[in-house]
Parts: sequence; structure tokens; C-alpha cells
Amino acid sequence: MEKQALPADDDETGVVEPGAGGSTEAVELASTEPPSRAGWNSKVEYFLAQVGFSVGLGNVWRFPYLCHQNGGAFLLLYVLLMLVVGIPLFFLELAAGQDIRQGSIGVWKYISPRLAGIGYSSCVPRFLLVFLPDKECKESSPTSYFWYRRALNITDSIDEVGSFNPYIVWCLLAAWAVVSRDDAPVSTHSVFISQVMYFSSIFPYVVLVCFLVRGLMLDGASEGIVYMFYPKVPEHKTSVHQGDMRTFALMHLFLLQLQIWADVQVWRQAATQVFFALGLGFGSIIAYSSYNPKNNNCHRDAFTVSVINFLTSVLATLVVFAVLGFRAKKKVMTCVAR
Repeated sequence: MEKQALPADDDETGVVEPGAGGSTEAVELASTEPPSRAGWNSKVEYFLAQVGFSVGLGNVWRFPYLCHQNGGAFLLLYVLLMLVVGIPLFFLELAAGQDIRQGSIGVWKYISPRLAGIGYSSCVPRFLLVFLPDKECKESSPTSYFWYRRALNITDSIDEVGSFNPYIVWCLLAAWAVVSRDDAPVSTHSVFISQVMYFSSIFPYVVLVCFLVRGLMLDGASEGIVYMFYPKVPEHKTSVHQGDMRTFALMHLFLLQLQIWADVQVWRQAATQVFFALGLGFGSIIAYSSYNPKNNNCHRDAFTVSVINFLTSVLATLVVFAVLGFRAKKKVMTCVAR
């Protein structure tokens, strides 16, 4: 179904009654209104687009890693920063794009021509993430070796140009051919993109749920999940308070929370994860919301997408810690048997 143009806020906006006074002011007001934009076919497609953009490796891989590194105290700190920083900024981008109905660059130009550089700078984080490579250690892991030497096929130094990488080129060409099919009719193109978006946004949740069900059936999964929510004990205080952990469990948990929260590094990691998980500052949130009608409840959308994003991180973390608990118990039992 072809997308229809979004209606204006008010049916009377920009319409001048014959013989009515103040027609010049009305015409000037109508000329400042942004042009009509095509809209989403449904609210479900909009949610899938926002969730599909925000949910990624940061939720499935980095969030479990930070929980394992800092313990259950990281969960509470992450929720706190998401409520104080993440959701308000997410709502700000949604509201700006929905009200002005332009992309990131157009929104900041509309606010003030002097702020247009902010819109252009929204492309910088994506450039840094995609085009700036990390350093590879001499004794790298198998994952790093496969990524740098097989997938990217990088050279040993920047002075070496290297050879043509056909796998990456053909994969990118196929991806862009699927996304930008300009020769197809608009209705066919929108239906195709909708089908792809439904599959790409929902299928990962099906896989995660299947992994979670299988992981919970493993021996030692419950111990791993408990470890996920338990604050990590500092190494220099493990032997001192090991007995107190059983006697005064609640008090000890509270003290561990304070000890972890006193570390500035944990706050930095949590704040970085909030920005990285929600996709703040890239300009895509503004672009997606610009296709919504002006009377859309973007305040509710900000909370809904943020909650879905957080629950996805928790779901992926449960899967990881269930498997880690199984592997840890299996390793311990093997050592005991020896």
C-alpha cells in the first residue's frame, strides 16, 4: 500500500478565509510550515524501525560483558542513567524530528542556521565507528584474527595498500541493491521494505528466546543467572568479607553496591552503554520520527522503545549467563573428578 502524505496539525492551518482579515499574516505563516512528508504505513512499522536501529551488538554482546565485569550493580546504575539521561535525550530527538519533519541536518538548520554544524557532526560518530580500525595485538584471539585477517584482510601497516577484497565489496553491493531498489514502484518498494523490516526485527527475538529456553535446561544455568544479578566482589576484599556475605547478606549487598558505584569507570561504562544502546547522536532517531504525524505521542514512544531496548539487553544477558553458568559448573566438576 502506498504511503499517504501526513496531514497537517490543523485542517485550518495555512487556509485563508475569503474576506477574512489578516490574510497576509496567514499566508506568511503557511509559507513557514515544513512541506508534507510521507508517513509510516502503521505504528508497528515505526516501532520496528526504531527498535531495529537501537538494538544491536551493544545489547547482545557489550551489555552482558559489562554485567560480567561489574556484577549486578551495573544493572541498577544502567537503569538510573537511562531514566535520568537516556530517555530524556531520546525524547528530545523524537520530538525535534516529529515537529520539524526533517532530518538531523535540517532540524538544526531550522532551529538556527548557526547550529547546522551539529547536524553535520552527527555523521562523525558513525564515521569513527565504521572507518577507524582498532589495533591488533601480535598474540590476538581467534575472533580478532578472523575479523582482521580474513574478513577485513587488513595489511600490516598503513603504508601498504593491500589487495582487493571481493567478499566485502559483493556483500555491500548486494545489501545496497536490496535497500535502494529505485526501479521498483513505490508501493512495491514500500511493501518489500516492510517485509524485510518485520523479519529482521522480529527474528532475532525468536532466536534469543530459543537460546534462553535451551540455556535454562542446562545444568548450572541457575547459578549463572544468580551471578548475573549479584554484585561483583572486589578482589582485595573477597577473603575478608567471605563469611559476612552469608551472615549479613542484605547489608553486604548494599555495601558492595556502594563500592562499585564509587568507581568513576563504572559510571562511564554505564553512560556509554546508554548512548550506544539507544543510538543517541547519530541522527537516525530524528529521521525516523520525522515521518510521524505531529499529534503522535512521542513521549510514550520514547518510554516504549527504551523499555524494549532494556528488556532486550536483559534477555541477551540471561542467555549468556545461563551458558556461562553451565560451562563454569562443568569445568568445576571436571576438576573435582580429577
